[in-house]
Amino acid sequence: MPTFWLVLILIALSVAGFFLGRNRALVSANGNTKDLHSLPSYYGHNVALTALVPALALLAIWLLVQPVIIESRVSSMIPEESIAEGSNISLVMSDVRRVAEGLDIAVAQGAMTADQARNMRADLADIRSRLGEVGVALGSEVRPEVLNAAQTYRSMSNTGNTVMTVLVGLLALGGFAWSYGRTHKDFRARNVVEQGIMGLLILAASLAILTTIGIVLSMLFETRNFFGLHSWTDFFFGSTWAPNFRGDSDLSILPLLWGTLYISVIALMVAVPIGLFAAIYLSEYANKTTRAFAKPLLEILAGIPTIVYGLFALLTVGPALVSFFGQGEGGVLGVEWMTGATSVLTAGLVMGIMLIPFVSSLSDDIINAVPQAMRDGSLGLGATKSETVRQVVMPAALPGIVGAILLAASRAIGETMIVVMGAGAIAKFSLNPLESMTTITTRIVSQLTGDTDFASPETLVAFALGLTLFVLTLGLNVLALYIVRKYREQYE
Repeated sequence: MPTFWLVLILIALSVAGFFLGRNRALVSANGNTKDLHSLPSYYGHNVALTALVPALALLAIWLLVQPVIIESRVSSMIPEESIAEGSNISLVMSDVRRVAEGLDIAVAQGAMTADQARNMRADLADIRSRLGEVGVALGSEVRPEVLNAAQTYRSMSNTGNTVMTVLVGLLALGGFAWSYGRTHKDFRARNVVEQGIMGLLILAASLAILTTIGIVLSMLFETRNFFGLHSWTDFFFGSTWAPNFRGDSDLSILPLLWGTLYISVIALMVAVPIGLFAAIYLSEYANKTTRAFAKPLLEILAGIPTIVYGLFALLTVGPALVSFFGQGEGGVLGVEWMTGATSVLTAGLVMGIMLIPFVSSLSDDIINAVPQAMRDGSLGLGATKSETVRQVVMPAALPGIVGAILLAASRAIGETMIVVMGAGAIAKFSLNPLESMTTITTRIVSQLTGDTDFASPETLVAFALGLTLFVLTLGLNVLALYIVRKYREQYE
């Protein structure tokens, strides 16, 4: 049974359990709700949640674990000598999954029977012709061992799905029967339901924490593998980034770190003044009508996808900078300082525009959190509006604004699409903002793009870069939160 229909059946059973459980509680109290320990809805929620939640939990765990187990067993069936040179087991397994999906389509559309899909081993020509009838092409590279593995993969997947459907259905029915059977007017349904909701909330919070831990551990393990193949001194203290998948690579993070910080600084030089001035105007000078109109328009920038900003950098900002700083005598300055549309300045300007609503929104909230009594006291002593803003409001809000700027900096450091399309792909040390450079995030994308072998340092370096970037942004976030918390303790 497809997972979608199984989920719909579970939801339908849960809805039915709600009404049946509520009705059973009312019947046990002869229709008098005052005789019930809890409100009638609690009895219905108890039956609904008991039937739905454990079954959905089992379904989610099964869907996560089953593919891992099947792929592990099927991959062990493929002999190492059958893996072509330049390929790896992950590529072979992708072929296995593709062939297995083709067999499923052929069986579903009647091109072959389930027994034929399961038992045909050697006649690849016959199988190709049958799959061709339903528009599935195997290609010429499918070997008998791949077909054998695909048939095993399909068989194990179908068996696993059948067992999953049976177990999930039995668990849902068992939960329904158990909770419905103990539904009675004296049953403390409210206590049980509230404890169950509390457990779900704790589980949700734990999943967020466990996911973060899992991300960090996955990067740590792969980073450890990288440093087992490449010198850590060259990575942290080298001066050249020159990956070569044939060996003898120079993989130093310093040129990438320089490009990342350089672009981020330019972005903050654009975003901080504009965003801060916008926040001061909206919070201190604008009337309610202007604020209600301007603030949503300003925050629209935050909802624009970063790929759109990248296109804006590549097609508009970059050519505009070239027309001003480049093109020889045809340029505005008459000097060819910039030869291409991609540069540090291009990416920095567009990234700064992207960060404006981030800085302005946080700063606006922080400035509004300054107690009104401080403003009134300053104005009562004879200070003007501008003097009050400069000498009272801004010093009081400064710690929170600094925290907002640090959060914006961590956002800039982690940006990818804008620098991919606007900054170029050259890793080097340079102070010229009109030259192309690259960043850590861009190199991570580049190193993991394509059919690469995860046993080579040129691929594993992406995890070392990611872990370094994670530590850098985590440090900025922790520092920002510390500053904001200190500010809140002082003025709340």
